[in-house]
Amino acid sequence: MRIGSILRQVPLALRLALREMRGGLKGFYIFLACIALGTAAIAGVNSVSSAITQAIASQGQSLLAGDARFEFRNRLATPEELKHFQGLGDVSLSTGLRSMVRLPDGSDQTLVEAKGVDGAYPLYGALEAEPNKPAPDLFARQGDAYGAVVAPLLLDRLGVAIGDEILLGTAKLTIVATLVREPDAVSEGFGFAPRLMVSQEALQASGLVQTGSLVENSYRIRLADPGTSFATLRAEANKAFPTAGWSIRTSDSAAPSLTANITRFSQFLTLVGLTALIVGGVGVANAVRAYLDSKRSVIATFKCLGAPASLVALVYLMQIALIASVGILIGLVAGALMPMVAMQFLGGVLPVPAEAALYPSSLLLAAVFGLLTALAFAVLPLGHAREVPATALFREQGFDAGRLPSWPYVLGAAVFLAALAGLAIFTAYDRYIAVVFLGAIAFAFVVLRVVAMLITALARRSPRVNSPALRLAVGNIHRPGALTSSVVLSLGLGLALLVTLTLIDGNLRRELTGNLPERAPNFFFVDIQSNEVEGFRTVLSANMPEGKIIEVPMLRGRVMELNGVEVGKVKVPPEGQWVLRGDRGITYAKRVPENSTLSAGEWWPEDYSGEPLVSFSTEEGRELGLKLGDTVTVNVLGRNITARIANFRNVEWESLSINFVMVFSPNTFAGAPHAWLATVIDPSATAVEEAAALKAITNAYPTVTSVRVKDALDVVNELVGQLATAIRAAAAVALIASILVLAGALAAGNRARVHDAVVLKTLGATRTTLIRAFSYEYMMLGLATAVFALFAGGVAAWFVVSRIMKLPSSFLPDVAVTTVVIALVLTVGMGLAGTWRILGQKAAPVLREL
Repeated sequence: MRIGSILRQVPLALRLALREMRGGLKGFYIFLACIALGTAAIAGVNSVSSAITQAIASQGQSLLAGDARFEFRNRLATPEELKHFQGLGDVSLSTGLRSMVRLPDGSDQTLVEAKGVDGAYPLYGALEAEPNKPAPDLFARQGDAYGAVVAPLLLDRLGVAIGDEILLGTAKLTIVATLVREPDAVSEGFGFAPRLMVSQEALQASGLVQTGSLVENSYRIRLADPGTSFATLRAEANKAFPTAGWSIRTSDSAAPSLTANITRFSQFLTLVGLTALIVGGVGVANAVRAYLDSKRSVIATFKCLGAPASLVALVYLMQIALIASVGILIGLVAGALMPMVAMQFLGGVLPVPAEAALYPSSLLLAAVFGLLTALAFAVLPLGHAREVPATALFREQGFDAGRLPSWPYVLGAAVFLAALAGLAIFTAYDRYIAVVFLGAIAFAFVVLRVVAMLITALARRSPRVNSPALRLAVGNIHRPGALTSSVVLSLGLGLALLVTLTLIDGNLRRELTGNLPERAPNFFFVDIQSNEVEGFRTVLSANMPEGKIIEVPMLRGRVMELNGVEVGKVKVPPEGQWVLRGDRGITYAKRVPENSTLSAGEWWPEDYSGEPLVSFSTEEGRELGLKLGDTVTVNVLGRNITARIANFRNVEWESLSINFVMVFSPNTFAGAPHAWLATVIDPSATAVEEAAALKAITNAYPTVTSVRVKDALDVVNELVGQLATAIRAAAAVALIASILVLAGALAAGNRARVHDAVVLKTLGATRTTLIRAFSYEYMMLGLATAVFALFAGGVAAWFVVSRIMKLPSSFLPDVAVTTVVIALVLTVGMGLAGTWRILGQKAAPVLREL
């Protein structure tokens, strides 16, 4: 009966709602802005993510340069394996490695990502160069030099131009063009150095491809039968060659790591956008409360004419829903346009759609988030308005927000909030992170409420001061209807989020540009052949006599099984999956490596000759669920080797020294061909000395790859900076939402301020006294909010940096100063801007209504 009665009221309620809205949206601009901003952030982030991931899926053949790709580390396919590939369709081979290129006179050199391709490359897509020619012409041999296509960055680093000669290993190359587009670059992952492309013949002539060298051979296949199932292709290949140790990738998942990273980053930005939307929800509540407060005479008239309370609530619920729909629509339009803008900037580095498109699922998700937020935060103010008697409304009294409305409204708000949280968790890529994130937001709201109560309690118990303005300011903080709770809630969460992200970015950048380079080795040297180790050490010692040289044998291996179970069937948490993904560097040692300490088990004797044993890094072993005595099977050079875990080691990864997840007993790889890895550490070495050492090593051993750690850290720092820009933009959205909420909170309290100002002026207070009082009040509230944001943001950043990233964390004073300044400028500036009009209010009209 109750539901039926409400349904019969809907037509009348809708008619009254539309009629009252003819006067415009005055009082709801903050509401609209909060909903539109959060909706636009979520719609835009998810639309951009959908655009990129769908482009990757639709361009899979071009991104892979084939229908399928079989990757081998440090070896070519056997004749039997190659015959299997040729039975599937057309085959193309490319070989990739990192090496040094140098000028013919040896005066300069730089690291490159070298790639040798055959005449069939690419099977799909197109290789574009400037000037553009067919691939066979670009890589053709001319006299004693081979053609090379290079990234423009390489020209800048070596100071060369098209037509000049360079040396790769022992091969002479002529630069014939610059690289414009490499079709399969995205699927090959992130590179630390500029690309250099040559023919397979040129790469073999360089002498870089030797036994034990870190080389990746990729066989791309264009299927003769386009209808071949990729699942069947994988199964048959693995069944025919169970110990091949290859990695198989197909065009339906051409860049899985990139897709996963984009999805993860999208989830993070979506959660930050949801934070902005939830922060905006406080603004929604304030705006609804202020709007309904301004409509008290209308509500009173409805009630005096016999309108039931349910009809009154329904009228304004419809208004709120309609206005929320307008805000959502504005946000959806802005979010739908974001992919078109983003594609202009991302087109050169990521796959993007050929044509602009809408992504309905992303827009629908944002719309639902926006609607649930609006309803969740509007229900309680509606409940307060419904229950205030008409006599109180005619007396110009506001709503008593100090108590909860009747239980149906509390239940409704709880249901909408639960639906909002459930949707965020259900649509998240990593639901655990979503749960933690939402839990942190809920906890922050509770803490902010407690902070507001503490500020109020301190103000109430503060000693009496002589200054009338200061005494009035302290009283305003703890009086009924004070702005304390609204201001703290408005700014607290947005500032805390901004502090957290800024501290994480600052600590990470400080490590990359300061602490890490000071602790890290000067150089890594890769692909040192066994017969070159002594001579290499002599040359390096001559050029860096104070340097500490460390050399270890190095092989590449892929983890195939854990305790006899294929790794694909083992459930591993996301943080441990990187150990099983692709090939890992592995080594052997007689003694415990430097920068490592045993945490469990015992090290093997130096003359050990029993079954293969392995030492596993403690943290990674825990993530994989391994324990002493378990077995690990790795594929090295096409051969499966099973070793038993003898001990676990604590590894100092942050030192950037030579470290391995797995260190085997020396007898495991007895007689196996391998190269060596070396580092040199000399904190006192100058840039000139490092350059001289690099030149000497490159000229003496052209097949040795030298990586200057500071250069690699610069690349990483640049990448972190690009990510930080996106994160700061997301945090700015949350801060803008906080500012809007603050404006709404001040607007909601303006009616009480009018009464206060008029009464005080009637009693003799001057405009200057009131301005000082309001300034003191806003300064105290802003400072208290800044202190909370610094504490909460500092704790959150410390947890992320020290516990998750495993890096040293420290508080940055400039962040503290900036936060305090932002808080004071916003609270005092906006507070005075909102109350300036009040100070000029004439007394008579207000006093007549009291």
